[in-house]
Amino acid sequence: MAVDSKRGGILYCPKRGMGRGQRQWQRIQRVLDARRVAYDHVQSENAEGVERLVRMLINNGYKTIIIVGGDSALNDAVNCLMEVEKRVRDEIVLGVIPNGVINDFARFWDFRESDIAQTVDWLIKRRVRKIDLGCIRYTNQRGEKCHRYFLNCVNIGLIADIMNLRRQTRSLLGSRTLSFMVSTVLMLFHRLEYKMHLRINTDEVRRKVMTVCIGSGPGYGQTPNAVPYNGMLDVSVVYHPEITQLFAGIWLLLTGRFLNHRNVHPYRTREVEVVEARRALVGIDGRLMHTPKGAYKIGVEQEVINFLIPD
Repeated sequence: MAVDSKRGGILYCPKRGMGRGQRQWQRIQRVLDARRVAYDHVQSENAEGVERLVRMLINNGYKTIIIVGGDSALNDAVNCLMEVEKRVRDEIVLGVIPNGVINDFARFWDFRESDIAQTVDWLIKRRVRKIDLGCIRYTNQRGEKCHRYFLNCVNIGLIADIMNLRRQTRSLLGSRTLSFMVSTVLMLFHRLEYKMHLRINTDEVRRKVMTVCIGSGPGYGQTPNAVPYNGMLDVSVVYHPEITQLFAGIWLLLTGRFLNHRNVHPYRTREVEVVEARRALVGIDGRLMHTPKGAYKIGVEQEVINFLIPD
């Protein structure tokens, strides 16, 4: 059934394990209603529900789709949009009201979970920008060729493990800072380096590496100069530091100076080929994915999604 083109579709994704989902939606709903926003809303219960409901909104003709959620929900949404024909996708505008365990892509644009009114006011102004998506192309364990798009970053190695731990501890602890600290302590009991072979521009990296971040966006502080609209990927390759340097690196990450660490080697490129990353976990936009089989490539597609940005 077709809908009024001015009427938005809102997908609300409650935080798992927080126990206050309905109160948060009521706060958002009060702001929307006070500004007389025309919308219909649906609610997801899990990741599979996000993809199904985004497809439903697309198929029912909504031209504005707002995700009330975090990085993983946005990731599901853009992957659904990339499945449809370009002419359909070009008519759809995606927006976000941050409400996730990790909201780094929203935070890049200065959308704050604590200021719903400001976010809604910006969305109403409907300032649209075409943004890039990164894309990882790989072979799964069944030998099938696959791909997955990302807004923020791909992590390979230790940080993928930490992000997975952080998501789990955030659901239990409720605090972004506390969950990061607990995850950082837990990481000391995990493998700290991985044998890797990477091709980046004309360079070949063949050595043990602690973690790699490939960002179309800020990459949770690891690719702080990356922007999702220049057709490039920023890459940070982190070699295994001594334990004192490791804690110094964590401090630099928390204070926004990650690239100043001497064990961090930055690149800017259009493609990264991961020839080997033995037993290294891979995370996409904060969510752990099934480890690819064999080599895989990570590239960028320029200006493929319409995104609502602040005034």
